[in-house]
Amino acid sequence: MISVIFDLDGTLVDSEPNYYESGRRTLERHGVPDFTWEHHSRFIGIGTLETLEILKDRYGIRAPVEQLLAEQNAAYLDLARTRTEVFPQMRTFVERLYAEGVPIAVASGSSREAIDAVLAGTGLDAVLTTAVSAEEVAHGKPAPDVFLEAARRLGARPADCVVVEDATPGAQAAHAAGMGCMVIPYAADIADDPAFATAGLLFPGGQPEFTADAAHDWLAARRTA
Repeated sequence: MISVIFDLDGTLVDSEPNYYESGRRTLERHGVPDFTWEHHSRFIGIGTLETLEILKDRYGIRAPVEQLLAEQNAAYLDLARTRTEVFPQMRTFVERLYAEGVPIAVASGSSREAIDAVLAGTGLDAVLTTAVSAEEVAHGKPAPDVFLEAARRLGARPADCVVVEDATPGAQAAHAAGMGCMVIPYAADIADDPAFATAGLLFPGGQPEFTADAAHDWLAARRTA
């Protein structure tokens, strides 16, 4: 049986505005007042810790990265509990897989606390009971660690797993893990990124183009292949 492993942010839920705002507030507190959405977009798909390590060095921030991470997580959690929306067709897809008994999991670069807050706040915790944070493995995306750990917890072989992603680091991680990949780009202008060339199914128009039926049909075809 094929197992399906979902990225969380930008794939299942529209959380990037919350990540941007929490990061912007944190950086502003440490003397970086002009962190824009354009700056933030370059780190979409990369774990929060890795992102902060890069930004700390780039902006010469003196505070320890552990402090920056704690501050951003606190700000993000405040936003995530009440302001996170699930993409409607993605919710339909997840609930359909759950009803059919397909093993499903979340593997995310977010902190464990952030994952739990989003899943609980959106009600997805009722169907997605297996979740892996990049904090729980040695390396975040584009390394394959989070996906391999999710497969292990599902009791599935990597070759029997399909990853659902929105960002290039996640697609690279899926490929490195030896898993199939379905890509719904977080922005239409990255749809032709070479990292997506290995995807088995690509929705170039992103979430507006994604449908649960199309995703389910493709997955069903893989099961019988």
